[in-house]
Amino acid sequence: MKGLLLLCLLPLFGGQRSSACPHPCSCKGNQVNCSSMSLKSSSLPTSFPAGTTVLHLHNNLLTSLPNGILDDLASVHSVSLHGNPWVCDCGVLYLRAWLLRQPPALKSHVGVNCSSPPSLRGRLVVYLSEREVLDSCHYWYCDLALASQVCLFVFVVVQAGLLVALIVFLRKFKRLSKEAKRTTEESFTAEESPRENEYAPLRDSST
Repeated sequence: MKGLLLLCLLPLFGGQRSSACPHPCSCKGNQVNCSSMSLKSSSLPTSFPAGTTVLHLHNNLLTSLPNGILDDLASVHSVSLHGNPWVCDCGVLYLRAWLLRQPPALKSHVGVNCSSPPSLRGRLVVYLSEREVLDSCHYWYCDLALASQVCLFVFVVVQAGLLVALIVFLRKFKRLSKEAKRTTEESFTAEESPRENEYAPLRDSST
């Protein structure tokens, strides 16, 4: 009996949660204002009240929208998304698909322009072809590959420089060793010669 009662209350509690104004936005009736709050895609509310008719998300730091975040807003008739630095890579596919489903009178696409990549900067998201979006998904991979190649080249150059320096050092060390050995031998020979000259008269007198 208690379990059945809980099942009956769950939709009620769920409806109360869905009608709550999301933090840090402000709400007035069915209007939800989340504009000019420096919201990022990661800090955007996970959901909005089901009865929302007007939603303001403009002038934030949004680069993409989480998948499905606007799908439950059946009553919405105005969504402002302009003034955000949209990144037109794979992450923009949901936003593009949602804009394409909206009637032209809604005008949610107005001002929703790509901020990056450079090849798509300034383009309206709704007018991007799927091919353009998919191609842009790989541009940062190319940058990463290029950076990796440059780092590898620098590493090889540094290793080659160290190897050359080591070879030069070993040759110099070998030359210095030979010179030191020769100098030592010459010094030893020079010390032995006077001693032989000192014993020479003694040998001559003994004979």
